Amino acid sequence: MIKVLIVDDIPETRDHLTKLLATEQEIDVVATAGSGEEAIRLAMEVRPDVIVMDINMPGMDGVAAAEFISQRLPTSPIIMMSVHGEAEQLRRAIAAGAREFLVKPFSADEFSTTIHSVFGKELARREQLQVVIPPTPGGQSENIEDHQVIAMFSPKGGAGRTTIATNLALAIQRETKSRVCLIDANLQFGDIGVLLNLNPKNRSMLDAVEGGEPDADIINSVVIDHSTGIRVLLAPPAPEGADLVTPAYLRKMVDQLRVNHDYVIVDLPAALTDHSLGVMDAADQIVVLSALEITTIKNVRLFLEVADQLEYDRSKIRLVINRSDTAQGIRIGDVEASIRRSIDGTIVSDGRLAVLAVNRGVPFVVSHPDSALSRDIAKLARTLAGEPAANKSTEKSAKRGLFARR
Repeated sequence: MIKVLIVDDIPETRDHLTKLLATEQEIDVVATAGSGEEAIRLAMEVRPDVIVMDINMPGMDGVAAAEFISQRLPTSPIIMMSVHGEAEQLRRAIAAGAREFLVKPFSADEFSTTIHSVFGKELARREQLQVVIPPTPGGQSENIEDHQVIAMFSPKGGAGRTTIATNLALAIQRETKSRVCLIDANLQFGDIGVLLNLNPKNRSMLDAVEGGEPDADIINSVVIDHSTGIRVLLAPPAPEGADLVTPAYLRKMVDQLRVNHDYVIVDLPAALTDHSLGVMDAADQIVVLSALEITTIKNVRLFLEVADQLEYDRSKIRLVINRSDTAQGIRIGDVEASIRRSIDGTIVSDGRLAVLAVNRGVPFVVSHPDSALSRDIAKLARTLAGEPAANKSTEKSAKRGLFARR
């Protein structure tokens, strides 16, 4: 049964749309809402399979409500409605996260067909991201129970995520003497190549997917052996190349590289996309990087709510404060009170050293291993390497997330 939430500010329209679906045995209108604010509240309560929402409503309109719901409840695809069919209306709907657009008036058949289509595509999207981990080259299966995928995420740009991810990968390799692979999953504007003085035009994940779905040999062939001892998979060299790296392809690369490495560090963009969610589902630990800045803290709190909705085990998420000694009136205790969780780690601020390392293409844990900044990164590395994210009894459910709930 497909659970549907209908949102329109006109009561007669809501009744009419409900009646159009009355004869559909596989569709159930579980709730209706008359405003964007009510739509958000009901969406979080009933968790509909599909939301049908008018784009023009007083107060919070459909675009604002769709943007909010798409971020907090990405499992509920949205169909936007309007009496206008202009390109600008369509553009606004798609930008807000809508999967389909209906122009009023429409028939019962068109309505139900669109709902079935959007729901079917959502199911297919989840199945695509459930990539089976392939065997190692040569056909020998390796016990990867203790291999870890660590996703680096910040819900707001400018928190220093890529710098921390790069230096963390090097620190884990040094602390554990194990096989570490660093993946740049910021597909449009990846910077790991700059931080490590590598040129993505020579070799990147784009080379693995240009011919279609990559196999294990191709994936391993495009990974670069860095002079520091870690291995690196770079993002495409230009933004347009990101279109070729589908969420399923990225997930397959992460799963394959987990087989051959003890630790896989994935630098994610500051957005909840299908790519990011697929990696987070695969991850054993998600390091959420924040700064002592009010909008970043607000976004961290929103992400934690999404993580709860995705049924991630709380121990899977590690909260880290970057530039923790530049409080600007906000203390770590204030952050913990706001997000109702304790902080797992802190990293001091040293902007001069961080910028110097970026400009030289030599990470600071290599050039200045005894600095306070490097010591904090090493401490975080020991924490992540020494404490699995979840008990083995709950690890499967923690990894599955939204893509295996049905």
